Amino acid sequence: MEKQTKKDLKEQYKNRKITGGIFCIKCHGNNRMWIRATKDLEGQKNRYNFFISTDTCPEPVMQSEWKLFGANSFSFDILEEIERKDTQSEHEFADDIGLLLEIWNEKQQLQEIL
Repeated sequence: MEKQTKKDLKEQYKNRKITGGIFCIKCHGNNRMWIRATKDLEGQKNRYNFFISTDTCPEPVMQSEWKLFGANSFSFDILEEIERKDTQSEHEFADDIGLLLEIWNEKQQLQEIL
């Protein structure tokens, strides 16, 4: 690959729009859901696909369901996404995502009560 092309690719990567948000991994065998937050939804989705392709459980708390129902009974769903603003620092973006996670956890708790 030419140097100019590598330089262009690096520049494109640095200038890409960063999208974070809230996602859940759901086990369709028992309808259990794990809600998580990330500053990089695209990267998180890629990691999840890797776990599925290698039949490796993404988190220890899911291990028993993973073994019982298998990797194909799980899905990755984006619940809410936000784009990092040019004026936001990394810390401010992380705070916004943390707040969203709190809101989604409260929603999940309310649904479990009802």
